[in-house]
Amino acid sequence: MSPEEDRLRGRWSQRGAAFGIWYLRAVTFVNFLSAVWVSFGNDIRRHNVEEFFTPYLLTAGFASGAFSLFLAVTLRRRKRASWILNLVLSGLFLLLLLFAMVAAPEFRGHAQNWVSLVLTLLFTVSLVAGRREFYARGDRANPKLAALTAAGGLLAASLLAALLVTATNGAAAGSSTFVERWRYGLMRLVSLAADDGRFPGISTPNWVGVVINVLSTALLVAVLWAAFRSVRSTDPITADDEERLRALLARHGDRDSLGYFALRRDKSVLFSPSGKAAVTYRVVGGVSLASADPLGDPEAWPGAIERWLAEAREHGWAPAVMGASEEGGTIYARHGLDALELGDEAIVETAEFTLGGRAMRTVRQAYHRIERAGYTVRIRRHQDIPPEELAQLLRLADDWRDGETERGFSMALGRLGDPGDGRCVMLECSDAEGRLRALLSFVPWGAKGLSLDLMRRDRESENGLMEFMVLELIQRAKEVEITQISLNFAMFRSVFERGSRLGAGPVLRLWRSLLSFFSRWWQIESLYRANAKYRPIWEPRYMLFEKSTDLLRIGIAAGRAEGFLEAPGLPKWLNRKHLENVR
Repeated sequence: MSPEEDRLRGRWSQRGAAFGIWYLRAVTFVNFLSAVWVSFGNDIRRHNVEEFFTPYLLTAGFASGAFSLFLAVTLRRRKRASWILNLVLSGLFLLLLLFAMVAAPEFRGHAQNWVSLVLTLLFTVSLVAGRREFYARGDRANPKLAALTAAGGLLAASLLAALLVTATNGAAAGSSTFVERWRYGLMRLVSLAADDGRFPGISTPNWVGVVINVLSTALLVAVLWAAFRSVRSTDPITADDEERLRALLARHGDRDSLGYFALRRDKSVLFSPSGKAAVTYRVVGGVSLASADPLGDPEAWPGAIERWLAEAREHGWAPAVMGASEEGGTIYARHGLDALELGDEAIVETAEFTLGGRAMRTVRQAYHRIERAGYTVRIRRHQDIPPEELAQLLRLADDWRDGETERGFSMALGRLGDPGDGRCVMLECSDAEGRLRALLSFVPWGAKGLSLDLMRRDRESENGLMEFMVLELIQRAKEVEITQISLNFAMFRSVFERGSRLGAGPVLRLWRSLLSFFSRWWQIESLYRANAKYRPIWEPRYMLFEKSTDLLRIGIAAGRAEGFLEAPGLPKWLNRKHLENVR
């Protein structure tokens, strides 16, 4: 096949896939519309029980709307299983239509049936034409999980429906058995409508049927989710992978202040074909979430990025990057990703920093106040801390942690005191009586830099300890032979800075007000203010994404990865780790 023929075939394949997706979206809209527009929905249902046929999946109602919506979403995510299911169902429905048109002449006399036949035929042909576009594989455990979900969910929903019918049955007492009420609820679940004539001893309000239908829809969605879910994860970083990543950091670690965080062991890694670059990522909620820039030689970055994108498309994951620098974001953008500025990273050049001057007056006064109170700071590499002392520091860090969740992903290492991180720097702040009150830990940034990893302090200690410790590190930078320090990331910094200026527009002021409101819970503005005290160099950081329609998924995945959101699951007291700790 010539390149031109292959290009033409690929174009028709893309068009076929697009038609199939938009057909299901249109059917979803009509199904939901007919569910709320009663007369319209009744017309569609009447067509299906008389001499008319409606196109594939157009049956009217919330359940059919949810089903077609789910299939539209999974087709858009290029799920191979969804393509197979749609092809089988539409193919069978098309054969039924053709048989009816050939065997019964009265069906050929209605234009609606010809329209239904043509639309169903176009949808089926579009799936065949677009088969190359549906390549995303699902998890191998999906069929078993879907079967268990269907069996267990149907049993639980039918029993719940039977209890609901029992509680609301208006017929005479004793006119029906529990088994009959259970069969009635089961028929409602399976068919969405039961023949009340078959159950003379049961009389329920209309809202009961609606509730049971909602249960049926929820069960259907759960089964479909189990059947079409993506592969949830890949192999985590191995010891050999970590050794190769450390070698890349040794050669190119100066390029990115967040490079060391790529060594988190809850991430996976893909190397470029040459082995000179790598992308580290984690799969969360169907999103392949890469962090910061690729590691290694920038000339080899495209090879690693291409492998990462290819794997994401193979599994139907939405690719996204959190915290990329301008250089990294530019390379990612060349591979079809769009960029959105998240905020700025605060970087302090230790040689240029000074506490002098009117602009630093407030910071200087706060520093001297803590100093006069007798607080002192000890600075050591992790490898220089005796094991007993390090274990005590770890216990204090856990005690001082705000909440039970260890937050961080793109800008946190998540394993304080690991033997492999001996070059990390620990700052220990003690009060006048020698009691430890606060800790700071920094990871290496190349040979001459540090990046902030962890901040912990005793809640009963003085305010301003963190600023005091950072200032001590800046002024004593020569002790650990560093020239630059990366501090906290300030999300949406430019909004706070420009929104407070004279002449800021109404849109910018409104955006700043909204962020200030949410700062009550997520400390967005306070982080900016805390970093601005050091008059740092602000380096922008970006989020990269492939499709704007995936932004909500990406935002939720990023929130889960960073520890700000938790996926619903078992109660804490039923959690396996909790039970093990109790034992």
